[in-house]
Amino acid sequence: MSRVIVLSSPRLAQAFVDYMRIRNIDLEMRIQGEEAELWLADDSRQQEVREALDDFLRDPLHPRYQAASWQTGSTSPAIRYPRVDVMQNLRRQAGTLTWLVTGLALLVYVLMLLPGDDRLMRWLSWPANGAQYFQVWRWFSHALLHFSLLHILFNLMWWWYLGGQMEKALGSARLLTLTLLSALLSGMVQSWFSGIYFGGLSGVVYALMGYVWLRGERQPGGPLFLPRGMMIFALLWLIVGYFDILGLSIANAAHVMGLVVGLAMAFWDTRTRK
Repeated sequence: MSRVIVLSSPRLAQAFVDYMRIRNIDLEMRIQGEEAELWLADDSRQQEVREALDDFLRDPLHPRYQAASWQTGSTSPAIRYPRVDVMQNLRRQAGTLTWLVTGLALLVYVLMLLPGDDRLMRWLSWPANGAQYFQVWRWFSHALLHFSLLHILFNLMWWWYLGGQMEKALGSARLLTLTLLSALLSGMVQSWFSGIYFGGLSGVVYALMGYVWLRGERQPGGPLFLPRGMMIFALLWLIVGYFDILGLSIANAAHVMGLVVGLAMAFWDTRTRK
């Protein structure tokens, strides 16, 4: 058994222990006063632990470490994850594009609450005919339309969590590419099934889910991570939408197409991984 590191925060040490546990590496944590020692029993895995530790020390508040604690069910009474850390982490991970899309979606929603919102929807909706095909913004602006408070809150929560994570890790240009491509293709497919009157960031959100999840699976320990449980939830929500279990009007085709776009982009971006 060898000592890996001594950390001044037992809470952060527990997060790393939980993260290594989901990678099938057991670390023992020994509390010494206000510090925590981490010990590794299997010396043959030292190199793997050191590489993961380097990533952890660069960004110990990355969502994947807190997600690992949820996944492993860590319940140590001495270790707490204060709510303020979660909020600070959400604010910290928002980039320029994340802020911009969030602000635009909120502005459009507020304007739609005013009398005459039908005119705004007609101006931002998917092209209805050949005359509108050259109004380029229509191919993407439908993603800013939301029709209820629950609708916009649900989409913006996922956009902030996944879009901000992707923008911080890969840059605004990569997030913009995924956003525009998924909005365009998901809108195109949805229009075939329901006509032009639909909207929401759901297609983009499903693209982000697919991208972040698959990239995390193909690059363990990389900058992007989505727990498998959340991906299972996304797939179950697709099933709920197709069988109309809750009686909601859900853009199922846009969700599926967005998911396909995200998975395809993640596969392409990781195709040269050794």
